[in-house]
Amino acid sequence: MASGWQWDDTLFSGTAAYYRRGRLPYAPGLADALTEALGLDGRGRLLDVGCGPGTIALRLAHAFAEIVGLDPDGGMIAEARRGAAEQGVAEKAVWVQARAEDLPAGLGTFTVVAFAQSFHWMDRDLVAWAARGMLRPGGALAHLSDLKTEDRSVAGLPHPPVPYAAMDELVRRYLGPVRRAGRGVLPQGTPGGEAAVFARAGLLGPERLVVPGGQALERTDDDVVAGVFSMSFSAPHLFGPRRRAFESDLRDLLRATSPSGRFAERAPSTEVFLWRAEPTGR
Repeated sequence: MASGWQWDDTLFSGTAAYYRRGRLPYAPGLADALTEALGLDGRGRLLDVGCGPGTIALRLAHAFAEIVGLDPDGGMIAEARRGAAEQGVAEKAVWVQARAEDLPAGLGTFTVVAFAQSFHWMDRDLVAWAARGMLRPGGALAHLSDLKTEDRSVAGLPHPPVPYAAMDELVRRYLGPVRRAGRGVLPQGTPGGEAAVFARAGLLGPERLVVPGGQALERTDDDVVAGVFSMSFSAPHLFGPRRRAFESDLRDLLRATSPSGRFAERAPSTEVFLWRAEPTGR
């Protein structure tokens, strides 16, 4: 986690109801890429650490006999259960409300332990060591995120692009110039350097996969508003009694950008780093 910042249980408070609608999807070929790279065959177990509403666990449910999602936020766990029921995989899904720092938490061993845009919120050295010890022979730790280095061109899209810069400025007008995170702030943002953390934990690798995105996504103004309220730095509770005023200003901004209430952007590519507890011979 970031230096000088302490986790607290308000970090994603109130965001769960917006998460599935508001967040951009992972690249459509992700499940196939992981299945090929890891030899997934419908058996084995997946642990999704910091699972949120179960995004990755549910995306990969068909590739495992059991999926386990762990998250400290009760709202996220409730959304994950709802998603598993809707997808028809509730019988193979286990959802645990706990912090990653509580691992191994009696959960057993896993074929894959996944961190999907969640690892930076954790006591990373502690959690990496715990995760390594939970890997089955031949298992892998997967660290997933949007590819940060690509230029997602808006050329040729059928609707105006989402006005991210103006939206960020609006958030700063309401919440101040320093990024908020729960009851604290992140003046330097969240930490990087995951490779050094995993190497210190004795993991070998990484093997890098880039699953291409680039598909045109059409989004409504409600989708964009949900995306804003799904973020830790603009979680609904941070606005206090000014939440309604913020949402009104946000919708005015979106309406000025696209009177039709429709937007378009390119889906991000997904970057995956695979780490193992033992040599693979590959």
